[in-house]
Amino acid sequence: MTTSRDALRSAQLYTDDVLYCLVHLPPGAITAAAGVLAEIGTPFSALIADKDEVALLVPQEAWDDFARRLPDHEIQAGYRLITFDLVLDMNLVGFLALVSQILAGAGVPLLALSAYQRDHILVQAAHFDAAWAALRQAQTSED
Repeated sequence: MTTSRDALRSAQLYTDDVLYCLVHLPPGAITAAAGVLAEIGTPFSALIADKDEVALLVPQEAWDDFARRLPDHEIQAGYRLITFDLVLDMNLVGFLALVSQILAGAGVPLLALSAYQRDHILVQAAHFDAAWAALRQAQTSED
């Protein structure tokens, strides 16, 4: 069985050099947010809806064109993407815990998102180089 450490060592780290923003919207904005996401049509974006909020993750450059359509929003900008480009086993335990531990040790806050096969993290652009270096070092360490 593959361990989290083995998975991290096997993963290719991927980034796209795009700045992203995380947008907070009220729960009633789900349809409008989905419409924005559909129109942007970028390779990396996310829409999460729960009982209290809608969160939209989009390229910062694209958001500027849509901000007026969703006036009741809060925004956190300046995130960079790191994808663990490896199909992860759905029974793998502790992968994001390991990533979180590594980045906590480097003083890097993160926002984690999981897709069906891959995990992604977003870090503030100011922390990107430290995050990338810590993850690369962890991939080659003998722990």
